[in-house]
Amino acid sequence: MIVKAYSDLNTPERILMGPGPSMVSSRVLRAMAHPLLGHLDPKFIELMKEVQELLRYTFQTENQMTLPISGTGSAGMEATLANLLEPSA
Repeated sequence: MIVKAYSDLNTPERILMGPGPSMVSSRVLRAMAHPLLGHLDPKFIELMKEVQELLRYTFQTENQMTLPISGTGSAGMEATLANLLEPSA
């Protein structure tokens, strides 16, 4: 059996101007290269608190239930509507 060697992924830089995917700054790419943390790791909890503080500042709220939730744009719109619309009686 012949085993083919593959090189590392080396994508060229492009200027992306469509609706997505979008450009990512080099700072974000460096942050993404760090090792992952588990959700119970004390450092993760520290980082989550910092992100919550920044979100509260961004959205000008003091609500302690301000949470970042990953998802698609559609998931974000659904979460927004679910929080704004009252259920019918």
